[in-house]
Amino acid sequence: MQIPFFTLKRQYRIFRKEINSILRRVFQKDCFILGPEVEQFEEEFARYIGVKFAIGVASGTDALTLSLKVLGIGKDDEVITVANTAQATAAAISQINAKPVFVDIDPTFYTLNPDLLKKHITPKTRAIIPVHLYGQSCNLAPILKVAKKYKLAVIEDACQAHGAKYKGKKVGGFGITGCFSFYPTKNLGAYGDGGMIVTNQKKIAERLKMLRFYGRKERDIYTMKGTNSRLDELQAAILRFKLKHLDSFNQQRMKHANLYSKLLRNVPQISLPQKPKYGYHIYHLYVIRCQNDRDGFKKHLESKGIQTLIHYPVPIHLQKAYKELEYKKGDLPITEECATTILSLPLFPELKEKEIIYITNAIKSYFH
Repeated sequence: MQIPFFTLKRQYRIFRKEINSILRRVFQKDCFILGPEVEQFEEEFARYIGVKFAIGVASGTDALTLSLKVLGIGKDDEVITVANTAQATAAAISQINAKPVFVDIDPTFYTLNPDLLKKHITPKTRAIIPVHLYGQSCNLAPILKVAKKYKLAVIEDACQAHGAKYKGKKVGGFGITGCFSFYPTKNLGAYGDGGMIVTNQKKIAERLKMLRFYGRKERDIYTMKGTNSRLDELQAAILRFKLKHLDSFNQQRMKHANLYSKLLRNVPQISLPQKPKYGYHIYHLYVIRCQNDRDGFKKHLESKGIQTLIHYPVPIHLQKAYKELEYKKGDLPITEECATTILSLPLFPELKEKEIIYITNAIKSYFH
């Protein structure tokens, strides 16, 4: 049996008729950039998250970058985040010439540890980017409390958390902005790149709409220096359709995750994902930990036709690209320990129960 880590082929087969119809609709309208599909998707996504405004951009990375830029954060400013995240989080900070400052993570949920925040705050600190990782929310209340005390902006990196909740409310609406990615593998994925910024502040929304289009206020009138970061009509149209199914997609992911956990609960050599009491986990990823020879375990699964990935094998603070920050091994011990033990198993809505049983049997065979 060959089981991919992720595939869109199965989903396309299910919705082929609808998706092909959507593409024809866009082609017939003959409008491909910032047209009615983008505008309607922005309204629908804002309603889904429970915020007033949504601004479509070219990627999740751009969503983070423009969020920092719209707040005037730039050269010599510091932005606190985590090193156990996709490279995009730090890349966004670097793009506006600010300095990423990394905080270690909670050992159970792998998200920013709020207890460690204060010691990283300096007079140069301007913002905190908590990352809602693997489909689960950060523990936001203590993060927001620290941010309020020190007058820091909170920009939520919700690129892996479409529909995840914190204390009953969808993530993305707690900070000044919330940032989402529509990369194909996401719970709400496009057939290409795409991103969204959500906010409850009208002035910020208006400025973001200008920033994504070179700083344009109206045709041929530019009131600020911006960039080119626009969600296109084709992706927006497809995402509008998929948004209607997002909750059912997430429910299916949760069902798969529960089956994994049920079948693996008696395998003591691995640690299973835990669900925080404050959160609603929508399982963008199903991440386990293997304390002994993770890489050998991964090769064993590959030999059985099971594709797995590591999110993330080299933490950002130890990447060559960030050597100027002068972090060294041991600076973020929990992050570094996780990087050597975590493994992501296949998980997508169209995964079959028999495939999960095959995967869990392969895992058990390695340890017994």
